[in-house]
Amino acid sequence: MDPEKALLTAEVSERSPLCEALRAEIGRVVVGQTQLIERLLIALLADGHILLEGVPGLAKTLSVQTLANCVASAFQRIQFTPDLLPADVLGTEIYDPGSSQFRIKQGPIFANLVLADEVNRAPAKVQSALLEAMQERQVTIGGTTFRLPEPFLVLATQNPIEQEGTYPLPEAQVDRFMLKVVVGYPSRAEELQIVERTTVGALPTVRAVANGEQILQLRQTVRRIHVAEKLQQYIVDLVCATRDPRAYGLDLAPWIEYGASPRASIYLTLAAKAQAFLQGRADVYPEDVKAVALDVLRHRVIVNFEAEAEEITAVAVVQQVLDHLRVP
Repeated sequence: MDPEKALLTAEVSERSPLCEALRAEIGRVVVGQTQLIERLLIALLADGHILLEGVPGLAKTLSVQTLANCVASAFQRIQFTPDLLPADVLGTEIYDPGSSQFRIKQGPIFANLVLADEVNRAPAKVQSALLEAMQERQVTIGGTTFRLPEPFLVLATQNPIEQEGTYPLPEAQVDRFMLKVVVGYPSRAEELQIVERTTVGALPTVRAVANGEQILQLRQTVRRIHVAEKLQQYIVDLVCATRDPRAYGLDLAPWIEYGASPRASIYLTLAAKAQAFLQGRADVYPEDVKAVALDVLRHRVIVNFEAEAEEITAVAVVQQVLDHLRVP
């Protein structure tokens, strides 16, 4: 084995147990929702924001709060409402009578983990302010630019069924989320366990098993995980097939308004690396790519009115691409 690869393999073996500890600690509070927990860890490892969509009561907020409690770093929850202002998120200038000067009061965005609860309830100005923070990792207040702390991660939730009083997220902002995870209902056995756990005594508490510095170290390891050239080509082909399906022998063009951008190829590669790391490997396998592809691409493929009329969703389009393209 190549010495450098052997060193990376040893590093993955040494550091991956920390993720197992995080998973186990979150599992003490959150029942089931295995995929949700996996995706939260992937976002944390791959340095990508995550959007959680699901009806109320599916432990979206609880999962994010529990993850924050397991990582000893600054955490802020922002409850998005229609009357929210950009200053409520970013901060503002406050006049100090004592010094006769303005001073900067930083908003809740200045944290390592930020929970944007019901993010689609905020108006366009707030969405634009959040967009700069998510993409540029910086905030401008009163003409002064401030860098956000590292690690920095936005974990947003939205309710897909109650549309009154909501503002659809701009496509430019949705594209900034590495993953969009649709959270489903628990199984009957899991729901019984939820009832037993939440109706007798207090909920279990979790302990911090990692800190911000350790998360940054994990991210460095994840970025170094190897992706074979053929697998990298497969990733790019998956994304390009959503833009030019005919070139790949797919009859999907009549349904697609816009395909995924090159950012999808970047995020799919990083998410696959994080998935491989969670499996304790220093190499990305095709199954790693397929495991995360749907959550990386579902919000980047925009179907047209004809597809909506035929009840053809972006998820169905992406699934056809995954089924059709040959795995290297």
